[in-house]
Amino acid sequence: MASRPAHEAGKSQGTPPGRTRCVGPLPPDDSRVPASLPTWHLLSGEYPPIAGGVADYTRLIAGALVKAGEQVHVWAPGPAGVVTEDGVTVHRAPGRFSPGDLRTLSRELDACPGPRRLLLQYVPHALGLKAMNVPFCAWFAARRKDERQVMFHEVVYPWSLQAPWRHHVLAAATRVMLRLVAESADRSFVSIPTWADHLSARARQRTEWRPVPSNLPTEVSTVEVLRARATLPEGPVVGHFGTYGSAIVGPLESVLVSVLRADPRRQGLLLGRGSRAFLEAVARQRPDVAARLHARDALAPGEAAAYLRVCDVLVQPYPDGVSTRRGSAMAGLALGVPVITNTGHLTEPLWRELLPVALVEGTTPSALVEATEHLLAQEDARRALREHAVHVYREHFALERTVEALLGRRAGGAS
Repeated sequence: MASRPAHEAGKSQGTPPGRTRCVGPLPPDDSRVPASLPTWHLLSGEYPPIAGGVADYTRLIAGALVKAGEQVHVWAPGPAGVVTEDGVTVHRAPGRFSPGDLRTLSRELDACPGPRRLLLQYVPHALGLKAMNVPFCAWFAARRKDERQVMFHEVVYPWSLQAPWRHHVLAAATRVMLRLVAESADRSFVSIPTWADHLSARARQRTEWRPVPSNLPTEVSTVEVLRARATLPEGPVVGHFGTYGSAIVGPLESVLVSVLRADPRRQGLLLGRGSRAFLEAVARQRPDVAARLHARDALAPGEAAAYLRVCDVLVQPYPDGVSTRRGSAMAGLALGVPVITNTGHLTEPLWRELLPVALVEGTTPSALVEATEHLLAQEDARRALREHAVHVYREHFALERTVEALLGRRAGGAS
């Protein structure tokens, strides 16, 4: 029997396009909730059913805030209308953040009772206008009637002297956007500490580091894991989870092919969007390992978590190094899968200090192969790393830590 897509679960009757509805579900026992507490309004360039890491993150945060007793609205692109999904009131419009829609957005927000707390999920390319949506950032800066918060998933397009002129325009535009948003925000969060280096000293005083949690379920039943394992041949499973970007596929192919060739029993499991295309490309060039590569491209979150748990190890090379904005690494940690990854210029000190992963310096494939072989040969080391990874994740990266940070000022009595 076919199940409903995750983004449709709990969906209630929507409001027809062109009409605004702001009466969302009330918190549990709302009679005890002071009327002056702000309602959350999450602004995001992506939200399910639109696919993407920021879409998944926004849905997680919205759902967690609802569970904490908050009233939550999400404003995102999509077919025009207002629906309630799992207790979250979602306002969609095709050009949600385009200059032509900002007047409508203001009017609909103003129709919602105050006080309002805006939480912008900031990713330049997700805001439209080819990552140069300066008008929207100016609009956000002008919303002085609302409390304004922002989560910086990314910040600016990098400068490069060798880049074409249009890239210089993009780099300049993203810096103007960043300044407008960061200087006006009452409170900011960054997914990695390096992003704060792009902020002014004044803005940094209002900024906190908040790692991105796993976008997948952090628990999965034994039955689900066994069901996933039964779809694969016997033998140790070497996995990868991601979107197979151009900077990752080269090192990943080198590591996977070397590790699979070293033992004919080993199976390669490729998870995430783009895994099928990657498998086909590798199979054309490396026919000797093609039969032992398996792709699971379009999976529901629970299915993806089950297949991750099947992996004996997870190989995650990153060109800029592992960091706390890498949701694919977080998914492995949360589920206790031994992760082999590498350092880079975005890698925070805690990865070397806490070692929740098997960490190699730099992106050399041979070092990743060596670390993978070591873990595959040491069952006790894998077991110890599983337990340590889960502990570090829960202490530092879990969704609960993000919610605590978002509600922390309220707990302390500040608005």
